[in-house]
Order: sequence, then structure tokens, then C-alpha cells
Amino acid sequence: MFTPPLALASLSGEADARWARAGADYAGAAFLGGIAIDGESRAAARELVERDRTEFLPDDPLAFIDRQLAALEDVPVQSAFNVRSATPEPIPDAARVCRDRDAFLEINAHCRQDELCAVGCGETLLRDRERLCDYVERAADTGVTVGVKVRAEVPDVDLPALAAALEGAGADFVHVDAMDTESIVRDVAEATDLFLIANNGVRDDATVREYVDYGADAVSVGRPSDNPIVLERVREAVDRRLALEEPRSR
Repeated sequence: MFTPPLALASLSGEADARWARAGADYAGAAFLGGIAIDGESRAAARELVERDRTEFLPDDPLAFIDRQLAALEDVPVQSAFNVRSATPEPIPDAARVCRDRDAFLEINAHCRQDELCAVGCGETLLRDRERLCDYVERAADTGVTVGVKVRAEVPDVDLPALAAALEGAGADFVHVDAMDTESIVRDVAEATDLFLIANNGVRDDATVREYVDYGADAVSVGRPSDNPIVLERVREAVDRRLALEEPRSR
């Protein structure tokens, strides 16, 4: 899906084209965003800003997505955009923007801030399988490469079963924040044929090796994605543990 199989994971208010360009020497993909794209999620993002969280809040989020992706057209990295929405209607519009820029669309079912969950986006979507699958179907119908960022350790959420449902809805990949349950990557890998990106705590050879052993197709770096020392170390581990391997069958 991208080479090397190392991604830069989205960081709210920080992961823009400049950030992606800075990390492109190490990574095969960069997930920009997240960005709120409907009225409810944008209102929640404004509340987050009021308590000093950094957020992308452009006047026109779709135009912002397009501009940021356009700024990466000369950068040898697979671009992607992580989007938040409490309603399904903007999803196809965002998907078409990404499709036309040869970028992936990543639906955010991951953010756990109270403000976002209160309006029905982010982590809340993990408990609303039908609605999340509807988002994926609407995006997939545009022809975009679509995936979902998910989080482990959410009560009453069967992540492998959810991933299988997302695959049935047309998803191409799943981006798993394993939290402190790294073995969830194995469970999701066994439940689906989705391209699986493992996230959380990826810092060195040991963490890359663990996720690869559990069946990850790629890994992603979150908070240290602006740290070239960490990125170089992880890239070396990916080249050693993942990039040179033959594709694994499941």
C-alpha cells in the first residue's frame, strides 16, 4: 500500500503538509489532520481550542484538505487525510477531494476527547458499527482508498469483529492504536485481510518487531513524528523487520 511501510500518524493541529514534508525522508505515508468537517465536529473542535488544544479550524475544511494535499504533490510520500464527522453527509465530499489528489481518506473513530464524543464522532463511532460502516460505504463508493483509525481498550467494543465489518463495508485498511494491548493487532490481523497499520509506542526495533510478529503490515509513529532521531531509528527497524519481507498470507 505504501513503501516503506512506515507512516506518520495524524496529530491534531500539527500534521499538515509542512510536517509531512519534513518526515518524508523516513516514511512511506503521512496521515494529515485530523480535521473536523461538519458543523457538529467543528463546534466541538472550537471547544477544544478554548481549553488550549491545537486544532485545524479553517473556514472551509474541504478546501483546506485540497490545499494541503496539493502542497505534497512533489513529495515522494503517500498522502492521506484523517477526518472527523458527526454526520455522514460530508464524508463523500472529503473522499472525492482525497481521491482526486491520489490520497487516502482515513475516517477518525479514534479521538476520545469528551467534546468530540459528545457530538457523536471520534471514539463514539466504535460503538456505532452501523453508522461507521455507512461512513466507509459512502467513501468507498467514490473510489477513494479508505480506512479507519480505531482505538483498542474501549469497553464493549469487539475490535476484530468491527474490523471485519469495516472490510465488508469497503474499507481498504485499518489503523490500530493498540494502547497497552499490543496483541490486539494479532486479533485484528486474524479477523480480516485489511492492510493493518499498527500504532502506539513505535519507537525502536523492539516495538517494530513486536507489531510485525503480531501481523502488522506497517507501523506508524505518532507524537515523535517530528523527531528525526526517532524516525531514523524506526525506519531502520522497518527496513530490517518489514520492508524486506515477502508479503505474508493469512
